[in-house]
Amino acid sequence: LVVPKKHYVFLFDMPLPVVGKLFEHVASITNAICKVLKPDGVNIGQSNGEIASQSVFHVHVHIIPRFNGDAKEGFWPQRKKFTLKQLNDLAGQIAETIKLL
Repeated sequence: LVVPKKHYVFLFDMPLPVVGKLFEHVASITNAICKVLKPDGVNIGQSNGEIASQSVFHVHVHIIPRFNGDAKEGFWPQRKKFTLKQLNDLAGQIAETIKLL
């Protein structure tokens, strides 16, 4: 999840240079995630408005690594369960990779 520090409810409320910077971060983080996790693909998701499935009314962008066969029923994969140590290890690897980009 990539979240701007300044509060905006919708992407279209943001000044264009701020939108650009947000998506520069999305691209950089996605690149690092791909180097660490080696997914088969990635979904980038950003919703605006309740009808569009926005449930947190602060702009945020989802980065969802996808793997062949990860969605047994429907389009979205089920959430995987990780230990806190596993999550921290992955976060550390991704953060280190971002520094190298």
